[in-house]
Amino acid sequence: MLILGSQNVKVAECRVANEVSNVIEYPAINCRKHGALLTDFGGVGDGVTSNTRAFRYAISNLSQYATDGGAQLVVPPGRWLTGPFNLTSHFTLFLEYGAVLLASQDESEWPQLPVLPSYGRGRDAPGGRFSSLIFGTNLVDVVITGQNGTIDGQGSYWWNKFRMSQLNLTRPYTIEIMYSSQIQISNLTLVNSPSWFVHPIYSSNIIIKGLTIMAPVDSPNTDGIDPDSCTNVRIEDCYIVSGDDCIAVKSGWDEYGIKFGMPTQHLIIRRITCISPDSAMIAFGSEMSGGIQDVRAEDLTAINTESAVRIKTAVGRGAYVKNIFVKGMNLNTMKYVFWMSGSYGSHPDPHFDPNALPLITGINYMDVIARNVTKSARLEGISNDPFTEICIANVTIQVSAEKKKLQWNCTDVAGVTSRVNPYPCPLLPDRGNFDCPFPNNVLPIENVQFRTCNV
Repeated sequence: MLILGSQNVKVAECRVANEVSNVIEYPAINCRKHGALLTDFGGVGDGVTSNTRAFRYAISNLSQYATDGGAQLVVPPGRWLTGPFNLTSHFTLFLEYGAVLLASQDESEWPQLPVLPSYGRGRDAPGGRFSSLIFGTNLVDVVITGQNGTIDGQGSYWWNKFRMSQLNLTRPYTIEIMYSSQIQISNLTLVNSPSWFVHPIYSSNIIIKGLTIMAPVDSPNTDGIDPDSCTNVRIEDCYIVSGDDCIAVKSGWDEYGIKFGMPTQHLIIRRITCISPDSAMIAFGSEMSGGIQDVRAEDLTAINTESAVRIKTAVGRGAYVKNIFVKGMNLNTMKYVFWMSGSYGSHPDPHFDPNALPLITGINYMDVIARNVTKSARLEGISNDPFTEICIANVTIQVSAEKKKLQWNCTDVAGVTSRVNPYPCPLLPDRGNFDCPFPNNVLPIENVQFRTCNV
C-alpha cells in the first residue's frame, strides 16, 4: 500500500485500455482491491431521480473493505442527481467519462453542520452551515477522481438566495474534507458550486491535480481551491474560472483562528491558469489567523484577473503570512500586479483583539511579465505594523491605455527590488542586480507519485 511520502512508484497518466479488455487505467495514490458500480446500489442516472440514498448506501456497504484492500465506487455515464454524502477511508470515488453528478436544489436533502471552530460563525450567516456535497471527516487515504467526469453544484439556487439575504446558514461547498490525511482530488470538471469549490481543512498530505473549475465570473464567493489550516499540500495543473479568488489560502478567522492555532504550511502551487475579473489568482487570507508559511508558487498564468498574488489581512487577525515564494507569472489584463491589503476588515464579530497585529514578512516575487495593466502595485501595510522583507525582482509591466498616473502606491511596507519596470516606489528601492530567494529543498509532498490503478 502506498503511503503519501513514499518514493519509487511509477507515475501514470489517465488512459483507456483497449476496448476488448474494457479496463480503464488511472493514476492514484492507492489502488483498491474491491469495487462496485453505483447502479449496483439502485442508482438511476436520469437527471431526475434522487441518488442520495444510493450513494450513502453504496459507501456504507463498501466501507467494510477498508481493512481488506479498500474499495472504489464507480459512477458510470449518466446524470446522477444527489444530495450530500460522506466518504469513508481507503476509498476511491471514480467518475467515468460522461458521468455528471448534479447537486440537489432541495434544501431538505442537505444536512446541517455546526460552524467551523477556527471561524466561530458561518461565512454567509452567523449560524451553522449546510454540509458540502461530497464530505468527509477523520479519514485516511481517500481518492476523488475520474476520466474528467463532472460535478455540477447547480449553484444558481444558492446564489440567488444569498443575493436576496435569504440564508440563515452558510451555503454548501462542493468538496470538503476535514481532519483527514492522504487525500487526492484529480482529473475532474467542477462547475457552478454554491460557494467554495474545494475546501480541505484541518488536514494534511493532499494532492489536488488536473481540475477544471468553472463558475460565472459574477457568481458570489465561488473560490476555486481553498486549503485551510492544512499541511503538505500540492496543487498543480488546474484551470479555474471563478467569481472569487481562484486559490485562497486560509487558516481561521480572528480570535477563533488564533485560538485554534493551526497554520497552513508547506504548500506548493504550480501550473495554474486563472480567470477572475474581480478577484485574485492566489489570495492569502483574509482569514489567516492561524498563520500561513512556506508557500512555493510557480509557473502561474492569469488572464483578465483583478490581481495576481494578493495578501489580505487586518488588525485583529494576528498570526502571520511569511516565507512566501512566487516565481514565474505570466499576466494579461490585470488591475493590479502586486496587491497587499492591511485593512481588509470583514470580522466575524466585534470581539476581535485590536492588539492582534499580523506579521507579514518574507514575501518574494520573481520573474514576472504582465501586459495591459492598470496599476503596477497597491501595497498597503498597517500603521505601526509594516509589512517587511518584501523582495521583487525581474519584473516587466506593460501598462494599459487606462493606466493610473501613480503606478506604485506604497504605505507601511519595506523591502527591496531589482530590475523592475515601471520603477518601484521609494519604500522598495532598487538594490542592484539580484534575484529573490526561492527554496531549492524538496518538500515530502513533492515525492509522492501515483500508482497505475484500474476500473
